[in-house]
Order: sequence, then structure tokens, then C-alpha cells
Amino acid sequence: MASSHPHSLSIYLVAGEPSGDNLGGRIMTALKALAVQNHIQIHFAGVGGERMTEAGLKTLFPLSDITLFGLTEIIPHLFTLWQRLKMIVTDIKRYKPDAIVTIDSTAFSFALARRLKKHGIPLIHVNAPKVWAYRPRRAKTIAQLYDHLLALLPFEPPWFEGEGLKCTFIGHPVIEYGADKGDGRAFRKRHKIPPDAPLLCVLPGSRTSELRVLLPIFEKVVRNLTAQYPDLYILIPTIPSVASTVRAATVSWPGNPLIIEGMHEKFDGFSASTVALAASGTVTVELALAKIPTVVAYKVSALTAALIRRFITVRYVSIVNLLQDRAVIPEFIQENCTPAQLIAAVIALLKSPDLRAEQIKGFTIAATMLGQKDKLPSERAAIAIWETIMQKKSRIS
Repeated sequence: MASSHPHSLSIYLVAGEPSGDNLGGRIMTALKALAVQNHIQIHFAGVGGERMTEAGLKTLFPLSDITLFGLTEIIPHLFTLWQRLKMIVTDIKRYKPDAIVTIDSTAFSFALARRLKKHGIPLIHVNAPKVWAYRPRRAKTIAQLYDHLLALLPFEPPWFEGEGLKCTFIGHPVIEYGADKGDGRAFRKRHKIPPDAPLLCVLPGSRTSELRVLLPIFEKVVRNLTAQYPDLYILIPTIPSVASTVRAATVSWPGNPLIIEGMHEKFDGFSASTVALAASGTVTVELALAKIPTVVAYKVSALTAALIRRFITVRYVSIVNLLQDRAVIPEFIQENCTPAQLIAAVIALLKSPDLRAEQIKGFTIAATMLGQKDKLPSERAAIAIWETIMQKKSRIS
């Protein structure tokens, strides 16, 4: 339980998916450093995964209990999600923390915040919802739930501050993952790839639904490119949860694709790559930080696309493009996500050093805009959380 001792703090954190767990673990580490600097004991409780556990969290239940994506996954598990919400609320009432921090997973986080708002504990959410992309009216609802919002993108705070919610830009967490520190030379040597051979990094997504749609399209791209470029090497980074699916789907691909797992190996692979063909998502930020010229592709079902288009208000899907409001990275979305268009875009990058250099110039600008400066995003988050708690304590005293 939280202590009334003035030199002790307790923070309750809830992450709803692996990306939130990764960020949560880093924020906890930064909070512990702040506590040491201020000679204060700090205690954590809540829900998280491997990274948050490593940082000192004893999770209330496994993260996988609430890590669900899409309506088809969520609907059959609504009762379980409702039970887990009740468990967290009961645990928070018992624990009486100095602050509650929710990370990512907006639907679950906001449902939790609604149940906790009346308890008067500072509520902080990490990763502002993309109201600038769709459903901007959500900003008003969110402002009624939280005391402080931490944004990953520099243009997000005004959307919420206009509704009276304090919002702090902390920077994108990918900055501190090491995407820009890969060793391409060692990677090529390790996997017997000649120093001057072209290497195409293929990233078809990390969810089964993405793989199902994009792998057949990417296979046609790879077949065409390896026929045109006999010396082309193919690299496919993946993650444990879908590695077997990727291996089975690519076993007959030409070019003997090299399939790798693990963050350090992936970043080494990025550094070794000439060009990347990637599903839209966080990985495009990692590729930008690694300065790997990229072609972005994405496709969903026609029904999902029709629904999304009713709400979308932006021209681009890639964060690098959104930041600069221009097509730094070529995007091929939905009906434009065809083998022919992707092949042409990849070949253009393979053939033109100038095109590659132009993209890299845009990546450098994006990295600065994303917060690649004096402090890490997790450190900025920890400071914002710390200050929110201290302001509340000063008002009480």
C-alpha cells in the first residue's frame, strides 16, 4: 500500500499492449532515477509485460489478457476485459497510489479512466490518441478524463490544450530503441552478404491480419526484383509471435530470404540494407532513424477501408510524411498497394543514389522533430509524471 511518509511515492501503471510495455519499462527506469536524485523511495504496481516486470513491476495479471486488436478479437473477450477492468479498479482502491499512468490501448485505458476519475487520483495517459487523423471531437472527451496527456508527436498538444487538458510533447519512444546504432558491416559479414551487394529489407507487418494481406503482394515484388537483380539479397526481420507464419509463407520465395528475430539483429540488418519495403506502422520511424530509404505499403479489407475513409482527415499515413506534410517516403495504400507500383518504387530507389539521399535528408529533419535532442522520451515522460504528482501534493499541503 502507498505510504503516507513524505519521502515515498507510489505509481500505478497500466500498459495494454507490448509497445506500451516497452515504453512503460523505460519510464519506470527514468522515474527510479528521479527518485534517487530526490532521495525519495518509489513503488510501482499495475499491469505490464516483460519490460515493466524487469523494471520492478509485479503485474496484477498477464498483459496478454488485455492485448487484443480489432473487433473480431475483442468481441468474444468482452467479459474478460470487463473483469480485468474491475480487478484493476479494486486493486487501485486498495493500493491508493499517488498517480495512475495508462499507456497506449486507448479503448481500455479510457474505460479505466472513466471508472477512476471520481477517486481524485491524478490520471496521466501516455501516447495521445490520433485525433488529428480521425474523430477530432474525441479531444473534448479525453480532456474530461485525464489530468495530463503525454504526446509522442510535436503537433499533438494544441489539439488537447484547446480543450483545457495539459499536454506535454515527450518525443517518440523509438528514438531510444537504438534503431540508429546498427552495425551493418558486421551484419553483412555475419551472414556472408558481400559488402557491395544490394540488400532489400522486407517488413510485411507484425500482426497475422497484416501478413495475410501483404505477404502475397510482397512475394510478387520479390519474385520480380530477384529476376531483374540476380545479386539482390532479401532480408525479413520478424518477431517471435508471427515468426513461424513468416517462415512458412516465405519458404518458396526466390533469393533464399534471410529471416531474423531480435531487436539488435533487426537494427544491424537495417544498417546493412540498401532499401526497405515496409508495412505502414512504427517500423517506418525505426527505418527513418536508421536512415534506410523506404517504400511504404498497406492494405486492409474493402469494408474496413470504407469505414476508415469516413473519418480520416490526413493525407499521409507515415509519421515522417505527416511531420513534414510532404511525401518524403512514397506511400502505396489500399488500391495503390499493387505489385507493379511497389516494384517500380523500389527499383527507383535502388537505381538512384540521389533519390536515396533525398529521403535520408528528410529522415534527419524528422528525427529532430521527433525529439532526438537532449533528453530521451522516457526521461521527459518521467519528469512530466513527477511534476504532476508534486503539483497535486503541494495543493493538498
